[in-house]
Amino acid sequence: MARLTNLTQNRLLTENLHVARTLRERTVGLLGKSSLPTDEMLWILRCNSIHTFFMKFSIDCIFINKQMLVCAIRRNIRPWRLVLPVFRAQSVIEMSAGQAHQLNLQLGDQLHVGH
Repeated sequence: MARLTNLTQNRLLTENLHVARTLRERTVGLLGKSSLPTDEMLWILRCNSIHTFFMKFSIDCIFINKQMLVCAIRRNIRPWRLVLPVFRAQSVIEMSAGQAHQLNLQLGDQLHVGH
């Protein structure tokens, strides 16, 4: 697991960032989970669109570019939805619904992943 920090706001977002690197990890994502704790997030690499088909709960997503800048925020994505590609994004971080607002994430925020 990794730590996710918002450098712009000098704020730790989570110490429980799971990273989906492989095709299998990226394909499975959060499928099969009944919920996502508010202190956990999933970072899906090489991904600029998502779906919530077969999911059991709503999520927030922040799309980030190569420089780790937030380039799009999608809130409260319910199950059975499709989020179209964010062409500036290289990856996406999924979190429980409401967390993007709770953490005051903003477009242009500089994020950092560390251990």
